[in-house]
Amino acid sequence: MRVATIDIGTNTVLLLVAERGADGVLRPVEELATITRLGAGVDKARVLAPDAVARTRACLEGYAERVRALGAQRVAVVGTSAMRDAGGGEAVRAVVRERLGVEARVVSGDEEARLTFRGALSGLALGGAPGAPVAVFDIGGGSTEVVVGAPGEPPAIAFAESFDVGSVRLTERFVRSDPPAAAEMEALARAAAEAFARVPAAVPGVPVGVAGTMTTLAAVALALVPYDGARVHGHTMTRAELAAVVERLARLDVAARAAVPGMEPKRADVIVAGGVIALALLAKWGADAVRISDRGVRWGLAEELAR
Repeated sequence: MRVATIDIGTNTVLLLVAERGADGVLRPVEELATITRLGAGVDKARVLAPDAVARTRACLEGYAERVRALGAQRVAVVGTSAMRDAGGGEAVRAVVRERLGVEARVVSGDEEARLTFRGALSGLALGGAPGAPVAVFDIGGGSTEVVVGAPGEPPAIAFAESFDVGSVRLTERFVRSDPPAAAEMEALARAAAEAFARVPAAVPGVPVGVAGTMTTLAAVALALVPYDGARVHGHTMTRAELAAVVERLARLDVAARAAVPGMEPKRADVIVAGGVIALALLAKWGADAVRISDRGVRWGLAEELAR
């Protein structure tokens, strides 16, 4: 069974084409990520900007060609924070309908959290006792999903919530200087800490961080050129190492940040806010480290499609 899933996010559109082997393991055939910044300006305007919609439509048209060429038998497309929060998404839904023959489903924050949890743990060696609870967080452009639960089929979710803080949203709210001023860094940290007031105060084991912010920070720490998902998936960063990477990037202007080995250039303007969000969660939990997952919503959706 070959399946294709697309996650239309606030910052990035992700494609996964995967196939389940005879051993029951779902393996990638092709993965693509394109930063279209669909949610640019959504926090204030509450409507998708025409140029952002055009970029996203072009990306989806290209993805549709790959899905057809690779012979996916089942296809699913979901939209997350930007499409939940803003009007003007019909043009995006139309291209999905026309080119992929399915409807783009806008998932709730709770469902996004559930898909994130299932996908993030896919192919990840957690260690510890079987079925032991684990915390997963997904820092997107517009929102951050936090899930605490025990792996299994189905997972036993104890806490799942989507918070309206993301790397794009907080950058647009608080960052005016390049590089960010000390007062702006303090405002980012304060906003992130306040947003996570309802998150459980402690979690067992090492939390798992998923999506572009965390994989990029790991790639910078490892100076990965080109990016290698196999090296990032399962990599562990100490909290001190993460803080050092964020501090280093925050001292650079966007142009210099974009040139740092391991950095995705189109993520350079929002990566500092994303890193501050991650540090706020680790501080909330008193966690000394974080394990990085190169997977997420698209993988959780693929696991469901392939069943």
